[in-house]
Amino acid sequence: MGLPHISLCIATYQRPAMLGRLLDGLVKQKTEGLFTYSIVIADNDAQESARELVTGLSAGFAVPLKYCVEPRRSIAYVRNKTIAESAGELIAFIDDDEFPTDEWLLNLFRAITSHECSGVLAPVRPFYPEGTPGWVRKSNLFERPEHETGFVMPWQECRTGNVLFRRAIIAGLDPVFSPEFGTGGSDVDFFRRMMAKGHRFIWCNEAPVYEEVASSRWKRRTLVRRALLRGSNSFRHPKDRWLNVAKAVVAVPLYTIALPFLQLFGHHLFVRYLIKLCDHLGRLLAMVGLNPVKTRAM
Repeated sequence: MGLPHISLCIATYQRPAMLGRLLDGLVKQKTEGLFTYSIVIADNDAQESARELVTGLSAGFAVPLKYCVEPRRSIAYVRNKTIAESAGELIAFIDDDEFPTDEWLLNLFRAITSHECSGVLAPVRPFYPEGTPGWVRKSNLFERPEHETGFVMPWQECRTGNVLFRRAIIAGLDPVFSPEFGTGGSDVDFFRRMMAKGHRFIWCNEAPVYEEVASSRWKRRTLVRRALLRGSNSFRHPKDRWLNVAKAVVAVPLYTIALPFLQLFGHHLFVRYLIKLCDHLGRLLAMVGLNPVKTRAM
């Protein structure tokens, strides 16, 4: 019997420079002879903008590299495409705007085997390019919760930006990620459904990846649109739906009143709570059938 094989899945859309940086980090992954791995890239651009980069690398690439195209614009469709094109008994996801440390995959593998769990999630830490305004860093909008290794994850905190899971848990599941969630939320829904079936996912704090916070991501309009969309998508989750709506009913007027005063204490506080307000507002708008934001800015 051969070594365990990991399929590294990447969904990409018009980010050739970032994808190139990611692939440079993935080819350097340490395995210590414990497993093998290959890479599947699904391009969500019908114009195949990543093909030239991947084709140029594949001939001399030290790791098997597969390129495919999913022309239907949806993160759920393109995630499903990567899984369909993969073959490993273990599946890892990493985003195209992220980059790993050299022991990233090794530490995920050690965690999933030592804890005998269905999957492992790990930190996605922000990488701020030179020139990023101070208020962006101070706002903590791009910081995510972290835990001690072995912590059992709640589905609300689970994403596919940095995860390794066993293929066996998705056997017979079609589709794996639900397209009804459109441009966001299908990964959270995936983990919710997996946990409802009894699967356990743990945290590994020794396997971080870094996500570039490009200037396009901290534009106020982009932040507001993403928050409204995130709130709208969260309403689709049946668990705790009405409890979250009740919280939103209280939070929206409170945050609205507080915003002018928060600006006095710093723009970072104003923006942080503006985004919280929009998260809650998106949930309330979805409740009455209104979805002002239907697509996520890349």
